[in-house]
Amino acid sequence: MNQHRILIVEDSPTMRQLLRFALRRLPGVEVVEASDGMDGLRKVTSDAFDLALVDINMPVMDGLKLISLIRGEERLAEMPIAVITTEGAQEDRERAIALGANEYLTKPIQAQQVLSVAKSLLKIG
Repeated sequence: MNQHRILIVEDSPTMRQLLRFALRRLPGVEVVEASDGMDGLRKVTSDAFDLALVDINMPVMDGLKLISLIRGEERLAEMPIAVITTEGAQEDRERAIALGANEYLTKPIQAQQVLSVAKSLLKIG
């Protein structure tokens, strides 16, 4: 069984739990959580992940800054990133995509939506 590792970077415990529950439905997936951008950066640079789900509005370091730092790391340049945000505005979406996000999900998020994005970015099924 192919093991996929997913990093959730999100400051809301409730949101992290929702995402974790959704992703657990995928076979062979390990989920790691980070509570802010700095924590996410530490984890993603010291470990290997197949996908990162990143919230934009977070304390300490926001998601856009985190994405640009991730994309600046050569070995992480290809790792898929899905942005999760309350900001539905077109310019926010464009900024996230321009910085290197692969997908953009707007809250409130449905488990089904998370699953289909994760599957597509991990190339499962």
